[in-house]
Amino acid sequence: MRTIKSRLDFERVFHQGKSFKHPLMRMIACESVNEGDPGRVAFVAAKRLGCAVVRNRSKRVLREAARSCGFPRPGYDVILFATHRSRTSTPCELQAALTTLCSRAGLDGQQR
Repeated sequence: MRTIKSRLDFERVFHQGKSFKHPLMRMIACESVNEGDPGRVAFVAAKRLGCAVVRNRSKRVLREAARSCGFPRPGYDVILFATHRSRTSTPCELQAALTTLCSRAGLDGQQR
């Protein structure tokens, strides 16, 4: 799974992307810079969620849900944020939430 790593790429997605919210997670999606790029994804868990163990578990469960939903989507850079409710959620619940967010964002099955 290709991930977003550089600060410049994060800033580009924050400024150019569109935000979508669900009680279990938040998503910012933006088109990739170059045509035909395989998509990239980033997983974020803020320090206010809890200690490192809690944040790492949240990101691990988000990663599993994203993998089962077919992320990364070709042509899109996506940042997924864990929320307080996602700390205790199962991968199946997060997968349903991510499917809902993808349909709102127009990423469901849409190829570039």
